[in-house]
Amino acid sequence: MARILLIGLVAFAVFVSPAAATEFLGDRDVSFLSLKVNARGEALVSYRNASKVRRDVLIWGAVNAHAPDPGRPQVKFRFDYTGGTHTHGSGYARSFRDKCRAYDGPRLVMFVAGCKAPDGSYWALQRWQRLAPMRGFDPFLPEQKALELHVSHWSGPLPVLEVSPNWTYGASLQGLFGRVTYRDQAVYGFRTPSATRRDPYARFVYIDTFNSVYGPGWKRDTAIVTHQRNGAFCYSFVAQVPPPGYPSTEPRGPGNGERHRVTVMGPGVTPIVQWEGEGLHRYDRASDQAFNRLFDQLVGPDDRVCARER
Repeated sequence: MARILLIGLVAFAVFVSPAAATEFLGDRDVSFLSLKVNARGEALVSYRNASKVRRDVLIWGAVNAHAPDPGRPQVKFRFDYTGGTHTHGSGYARSFRDKCRAYDGPRLVMFVAGCKAPDGSYWALQRWQRLAPMRGFDPFLPEQKALELHVSHWSGPLPVLEVSPNWTYGASLQGLFGRVTYRDQAVYGFRTPSATRRDPYARFVYIDTFNSVYGPGWKRDTAIVTHQRNGAFCYSFVAQVPPPGYPSTEPRGPGNGERHRVTVMGPGVTPIVQWEGEGLHRYDRASDQAFNRLFDQLVGPDDRVCARER
């Protein structure tokens, strides 16, 4: 299982662009049918889209991830949405020979299907509500309530998501901090993705809160990017004005709740990983000191964005 650790906050909140999702198949709210992998290292994912139309998608060309390097493109899949007709000729999906064995890999969150390829690598599908609105709002746009189907292909260890709660700003606020690493190297990008700007190396961490001032159940509070060099992030639960275009411009929060959840897509084409833990209660000095020591280990003293979150 992925080493997702409870350990013990503010980066800037940003808009979350679909450009961040390199493993997203492109259709939302699909009815999954099957995952097949052949001896050539190709996967065939079959599903019905929201209009109930069957789609066979041939996927190949990527495994694992590169470490951040602005001069080297990140790995990415190639997709043939004709089921291989465009790539190999008519009837390819019908003649596709599945050689994938039963999935015996690490446990994954939001798991839909998976299998072990002939070369020993793993393929998996995960489904999640990535674009839920921030600041605890209920979905008010179709894409905010939609479930995306993500595909991953990897061998070896999963990405590591390490997260801790913390008291911040002189113990006046609560928050979270952590980092994302893959094969002992930090996971980060070189720019914050937007609707007009891409960075395949960048990774958002999505922060949800359970039973908070936003209401019962899980609500999305924010999404922030990991920082350059250390792959760290930090966030304090404070009252904030919703982004432009939201139903209200009144400040909302602080959104800390009974429990918190952090979710991130792994780098390259590795799986989605997640951490979940309890919120903090009464201030405890000994625990605060332990969180601070861990902060120094994960985030470090040179992260100026997070300096006040220690």
